[in-house]
Amino acid sequence: MEENKDASLLVIVLDTNPSQRIIREKPHNLTQCLDSIVAFANAHLMQKAQTSWLQFLYPTPGKPLDIRQVDGQYEVFTLVEKTIKQKLAHMINTAPPLTTPTESLLAGSMSMALCYIARINRNKVPGTKINSRVLVVTGSNECASQYMTYMNVFFTAQKQGVVIDVCALDKALSLLQQGCDITGGQYLRLEQLEGFLQYLLWVFLPDPQMRCKLVLPPPVKVDYRAACFCHRELIDIGYVCSVCLSIFCKFSPICTTCHTVFKAPAPIAAKPKKKKLKT
Repeated sequence: MEENKDASLLVIVLDTNPSQRIIREKPHNLTQCLDSIVAFANAHLMQKAQTSWLQFLYPTPGKPLDIRQVDGQYEVFTLVEKTIKQKLAHMINTAPPLTTPTESLLAGSMSMALCYIARINRNKVPGTKINSRVLVVTGSNECASQYMTYMNVFFTAQKQGVVIDVCALDKALSLLQQGCDITGGQYLRLEQLEGFLQYLLWVFLPDPQMRCKLVLPPPVKVDYRAACFCHRELIDIGYVCSVCLSIFCKFSPICTTCHTVFKAPAPIAAKPKKKKLKT
């Protein structure tokens, strides 16, 4: 029998913004989420004996860290867990202090994930098929200022055949929900962290090709409203710039994105009343 040359590439985007409500109110939730995600990543690695894709989980240049193996644990899992926690702790400790809540750059992180997937596909062995997907775990609110970047990420992922999965840990995320629907991914909202690892293993561990054979949470209705560029709010009806496709909730003679000047719309003429015929 021919050797199976299919591979599975999973990129996990973890939002560590301290402005998230679940972290701001209970800082130990970050440790709980990280332990669950590491266990989920190890479960993903157990599905394949190959470990050539571990480099993205701990991008340490040069020689790997000299870590003592934990008794009873696979040495690769020990290296992944210790390296991820050390790199995350270093990132948090060296980050500049925040005086006000800031938005999470999820769109930029997803763009980096797509770039990494593109590089892996470019350097893959000829004849190898890689089924790539991105899992986003976040408890932040959506930021409509990143609307165009989100849309570019979603349609780029759709063109590359990359599935985007989203696990929302707090509030509903309509923009990321659109990305899941566009790329054929799974969207799941968890209002509490109880059973977080169980949901990761149940919903997001199986490959998208196998999910049709499983009983998963029913899909929710997707809100495809766009966010206006002036107030960053979702709107039902708006004005679209014919040059850069920016969206506004009210008419503006000058596009604030590309500075194109438009003519004011002419008032709609009232229909003349029909005269009654005299009999």
